[in-house]
This record gives sequence, C-alpha cells and structure tokens, in this order.
Amino acid sequence: MSLIDKFTLQGQVALVTGAGKGIGKAIALAYAEAGAKVACIARTQADVDAVAELIRAAGGEAIAISCDVNEAVQREAAVAASVDAFGKLTHLVNNAGGGGPNNPLKLSWQEFDKSMHFNVTSAYHFIQLSAPHMFKAGQGNVINITSGAARYIQRGFSRYAAAKAALTQLGFMLAQDFAPTIRINAIAPGPIMTDALQGVMTDDIRQIMEQNTPLKCLGDVDDIAAAALYLATPASKWVTGKVIEVDGGAESSVFPT
Repeated sequence: MSLIDKFTLQGQVALVTGAGKGIGKAIALAYAEAGAKVACIARTQADVDAVAELIRAAGGEAIAISCDVNEAVQREAAVAASVDAFGKLTHLVNNAGGGGPNNPLKLSWQEFDKSMHFNVTSAYHFIQLSAPHMFKAGQGNVINITSGAARYIQRGFSRYAAAKAALTQLGFMLAQDFAPTIRINAIAPGPIMTDALQGVMTDDIRQIMEQNTPLKCLGDVDDIAAAALYLATPASKWVTGKVIEVDGGAESSVFPT
C-alpha cells in the first residue's frame, strides 16, 4: 500500500456529532469523501439532512439523525440508529460542544455544570456506547474536538476552558483503557472561521486575532477536517492518546480580552 492509499476510510462507518454546520459538517464530508458511511448527528434535522444529501449526491452513503447530545436517551438512539443503518460502527467524532466567555462571579454553578455535561459527559457517554460496537468490529477510532482554550491562560473563559481541558484529559485516559483495539485522539482548534465566530467578528477583532497568530490568518473548517482525516485513517495507525493543535502556531489566546 502506498502512503497516499493509507488515507482511506473505505469500509468504515462513522458517527459525527454536531455535523450540521461548521467543523462537524466539514469532517462528515471529508470522511465520506474518503469512503466512510456517515451518520450525521445534530439537533437541527434540516441541517443534517442537507449534509447527508451532499454526501449522497457525491456518491456516498449517509443518514441524518436529529439528536440533542445533552439527552442520554437521544444519544443512545443515535448510536443504535447508526448501527441499524450500516451494520457496524467503527469511528466516532465528538464534535458537538461549546461555550462562550463567562464572569466567574456571575455564572451559576448550575450553568457551569451544564457546560461540563455538554462538552464532557456527552462525549464520555458516546464513547461508552460506541466502544462495544468497535470491539465487535475489531477496530475503532475516536476523535474528540477540544480547543486551544484548554491550555491558554486567559481571563473570562473559565467555564469553556475547564470543560475542554477535562475533555482532553478524558481522551488521554480512555486511550489507555481501550488500546490496542480503539485509538482515541483529539484536535484542539485555534480560531476557526465558523458561522459562530463570524457572528461576533468585527474588523478590529479579526485584525487583533490575525496579528496574534504566527501564521497571520485565521483557520477554516477544512484545516480541522484534514487533521481529523489523518487521525481516522491507517496513516495514523501508531498514534493514540494525543492532541493535534491546529491553531496557526498560537502559544497563547489570540482573542482580545
């Protein structure tokens, strides 16, 4: 097998959360292009319907499942539907998550707890649900989408940073638990021009962010999808328990505070 031939997902089945937009959509499309059958998961049915249709129009196989990852019953149903549709499950991308800045004197512990549930507990449960199917298939791959915020020291992001740091550490631990059959890695994006970021972007903020990034530009969703494809394919068969930082070289927060 040539090196380029190792970047394939032929015969694989992937479940991608948060696949309706942004990074999740880009990963779902990349996996399908590489040959995987893809279960596209997101809260908004119309969004995942559109992504699944793009995959099918390009000759791939995909299903669209509405799922609020905060709800255990819906997580269980999403995994079951994926296996029912394609007969197995070999790949999981925990992309759904997020959270904005917060004032630690005003954010309630209940809201903090919700953020941990959204970013960490849901990912843990998806891995727990998917792992038996991966063991049955004799192989498995999990990618958690964390954030550069997990390692940046900055004001006003304690909720989001703590959740993403916990998700990162969770991946380190589970990679040990599930090796050698299942590989678990993470991607920590820096500032990626998604719809969410576009909604708060101004020219001044963009200029500051670009100035504070060594590569002097923001990333796009395909930068993350390319890393996710590498980590999912046989090209990375000797990589587990690691984080790939796709952040333009940033060593601290590029967000103005």
